[in-house]
Amino acid sequence: MALTLGRKFIIATLLVLGLWASQAGARTLPESSMSERHEQWMARYGRVAGNRLYKLGINQFADITNEEFQASHNGYKKPSQLRQSEGTKFRYENVSAVLASIDWRKKGAVTPVKDQGQCGRCWAFSKIAATEGIIQITTGKLISLSEQELADCDTSGDDHGCKGGCMEDGFEFIVKNKGVATEATCPYTATDGTYDTKKEASRAATI
Repeated sequence: MALTLGRKFIIATLLVLGLWASQAGARTLPESSMSERHEQWMARYGRVAGNRLYKLGINQFADITNEEFQASHNGYKKPSQLRQSEGTKFRYENVSAVLASIDWRKKGAVTPVKDQGQCGRCWAFSKIAATEGIIQITTGKLISLSEQELADCDTSGDDHGCKGGCMEDGFEFIVKNKGVATEATCPYTATDGTYDTKKEASRAATI
């Protein structure tokens, strides 16, 4: 016997609630009635189940609000003071020969996507990703470098680990420190640590 539209909706709702119960254990909800739990679920997961032009899924980000995500991931801080660094003027005789765009992933200059966790270190990840690309473009070798070492050791200026930072200080640190270690040597922990002097001899790349 064919199911009515109403029964199909009930079954779909039960399946969704079952999925929530099995996969959304990362967040402990306070004791409440089933209707209150449903409202909480809709508030947190509704954007996943709603009509979108792009794909979303239930993962570690699905049960946090936009404000919580920004607080734990958007750690960029504007420099406290403007600084000028020495550099050379850009000169390129045949500008028409420059490509309109280039996908550095296809050129092998981008490492796989990394997860900064519940820690505002976007500043460190962006610096390391740029450094990895620079090294690959100049040497032909793609090396996964350590965001953890950069965040733990670069504590001067506007960089403060999980509390945020700016890219300029990070590049200056890599230059002054004569390089940065690999991800394998100093793996990421998503927590603030201390500078490990034993890794000073583990410099894998510099700029």
